[in-house]
Amino acid sequence: MSTKTSILILENIRSVENTASIFRTAEGFGVSKIILIGTTPTPIDRFSRKRQDFAKVSLGSEDSISWEYRAEIMSVIREFKNEGFQIISLEQAPGAYRLRDFQTTSQFALVVGNEVDGVSRGVLDNSDAIVEIPMQGQKESLNVSVATGVALFVLK
Repeated sequence: MSTKTSILILENIRSVENTASIFRTAEGFGVSKIILIGTTPTPIDRFSRKRQDFAKVSLGSEDSISWEYRAEIMSVIREFKNEGFQIISLEQAPGAYRLRDFQTTSQFALVVGNEVDGVSRGVLDNSDAIVEIPMQGQKESLNVSVATGVALFVLK
């Protein structure tokens, strides 16, 4: 595993299971921090209690990886850019790099988006790069948690 510093930004993920699965994968790949944006479920409920549905899938990884919730994404993008992070969005978009052909800098923030709508236009427009996973089958995309795992494996 490389010594790259990586941050994961989850933009409006809808599913508790997807989010919890991403936590587990991110912890395994040594992600430094996860930022949960907008409607993305957090490991705790609105009463600050640990969510059992989250913990069941994450296997407690939310206790060993740093995370925070933020309502709005653009301020997060600006903050990490100002700290020298390369902002990479995982999305099928014109001009996207094939994932395996892309090289990150020593510190990067990977943005993954909503299961239906993907990464928002504003984030794509402010990304340093957009990467995509080439698909060969009839389906055009992978589940967000699977795609995140593939991307982290290649980028880290």
